[in-house]
Amino acid sequence: MLKDTSLLLHEMAGYASPKARLTRLVKNGQLVRLRRGLYIEAGHPLSPFVLAAALYGPSYISFETALAHHGLIPELVLSITPAAYNKNKNKVYHTPRGAFSYRVIPGAAFPHEVLREEEQGQGYLMASAEKALCDLLYQTAPQKGLAGLAALILENWRIEADDLSTLNPQTILFLSPLYRSRNLSLLARWVEQGGLHA
Repeated sequence: MLKDTSLLLHEMAGYASPKARLTRLVKNGQLVRLRRGLYIEAGHPLSPFVLAAALYGPSYISFETALAHHGLIPELVLSITPAAYNKNKNKVYHTPRGAFSYRVIPGAAFPHEVLREEEQGQGYLMASAEKALCDLLYQTAPQKGLAGLAALILENWRIEADDLSTLNPQTILFLSPLYRSRNLSLLARWVEQGGLHA
């Protein structure tokens, strides 16, 4: 299970030098250092989604990772991409358990359409399919008109028209203005013109 430095040092209080003991456990592979101040016992089968929440927060799983989770994009996603807010910049953690790329979205959009899910008895937060699409468009270079947006979604990202038709247009129209982004304004126009059911 995940443990921070203070908890580990408390557990090792009986040793002459708890810090030296901690260093030794990491060196001999019994503990894995995930980032400064956060460790996991070697061999512990922790879900990468649960780990993402512990590494950096507040955050929830979104972008390509959530789109793949919801079955909208075909690619195997190699790094976990959570959304965060109230941060100065995007952040990447490379850990022995994989790469985690946190991308910043506006605080106004952050709390909406986030679902609590569970793996191995531990909870984490996951964007709805609509929210993941909005988050990804927010972090993408501005598109040139509705044709450019449609090509990006249908051709570049290879989201099938049948899958797009399962998305809730009202949810997208609610979320879009919260980003104050050209791409999201285009998405709202595209949805209003029936783009999800093309």
